[in-house]
Amino acid sequence: MLKERGNIRYIRKSKDAIDWIHSWKSTLLLLLEDVPFHLRQLIASISIDGTSATTIIIDSTTGEPLWRPFLYNESCSDALPKVKSIAPENHTVCAGSSTLCKLVSWWNVYDPNKDSAALLHQADWLLWLLHGNLGVTDYNNALKVGYDPELDSYPPWLLSQPYSKLLPSVKAPGSPIGFLKEDVRTQYGFPKDCVVCTGTTDSIAAFLAARAIQPGKAVTSLGSTLAIKLLSTSRIEDARYGVYSHRLDDKWLVGGASNTGGAVLRQIFTDEQLQNLSEQINPMKTSPLDYYPLPTVGERFPMADPKMAPRLHPRPESDVEYLHGILESIARIEAKAYGLLKDLGATQVEEVFTAGGGAKNVKWTKIRKRVLGLPVSRAIQTEAAYGAALLALKGAQQCVQ
Repeated sequence: MLKERGNIRYIRKSKDAIDWIHSWKSTLLLLLEDVPFHLRQLIASISIDGTSATTIIIDSTTGEPLWRPFLYNESCSDALPKVKSIAPENHTVCAGSSTLCKLVSWWNVYDPNKDSAALLHQADWLLWLLHGNLGVTDYNNALKVGYDPELDSYPPWLLSQPYSKLLPSVKAPGSPIGFLKEDVRTQYGFPKDCVVCTGTTDSIAAFLAARAIQPGKAVTSLGSTLAIKLLSTSRIEDARYGVYSHRLDDKWLVGGASNTGGAVLRQIFTDEQLQNLSEQINPMKTSPLDYYPLPTVGERFPMADPKMAPRLHPRPESDVEYLHGILESIARIEAKAYGLLKDLGATQVEEVFTAGGGAKNVKWTKIRKRVLGLPVSRAIQTEAAYGAALLALKGAQQCVQ
């Protein structure tokens, strides 16, 4: 799994800017090097999960970025009025952080010739480095640019726009795209028939890893953000609350992603402090502190409000009480999110599995179990990368058939 950390924004031509593109590419190559040499010839397929709505505008001939990446939690509110004017009311794209808003924002300010431009998501671009076929994505990543997974096509209201020519072709997650490029294969010693497959978003990969296969089962990913996915028989979409549905075979993964989560905790505490302070918390005791922990201004789900300010005060003298209040406040946001999904018509949640780094915190799990009033447990597989590996396995099996 490849993912941005924190909330640092890349500013074009700034000396302080993080070169996300170079960072992602370097990380991918390091991951290939980390595969033990004696196992490389056994690798049958590769897939990648990436952050949803992380958007890259590239040259459709060279694959080189034409603009700095738009990160997953970046809001392009300047494009929102235009997007709302063409999309159905409360559609998933009607949020400033949607991929379509990022595309429209870029389209409106980029002056040079746009004929050679193309849009890819983070996972798409990294997979392109491996297979070399530009312009391919999966229907999970394509959701926030306007792709309709129920019709399995881009809708007419989107295709009628001048920038629709930038949209990538769409395949199901885990679909074979092509063999590993020869230069990559020979450099790292992978087999000739190693297949590269379409990927997915990180929270969906975490859901796949948890093996939650029955409606009513849900996965909360506690990483730098808080992402929720509930397996439902009904599809729910409402941009007012940042709610959207991903297709999962004949069912739907309903949910959203809040900006609260581990990024807030790491702004305040070190990993060692988090561990030590957590051990001193009584998870059966309700914290009286009422926070809305955000790393910066802006929230996506369970309410879409780009102007929402973080609320992390008053701070008590005791760091144990302070951490307790933050963890419980995040749990309340999670509970509000699941309650909202029920109110909007999704299948009622019955059990929650936890993935991501926060799944390791036993006291936090107990707090969440009390606040949610539901069975909460750590998923057997908590890493989204495991879900991406399952997609790669799916692609390999398709090649055999």
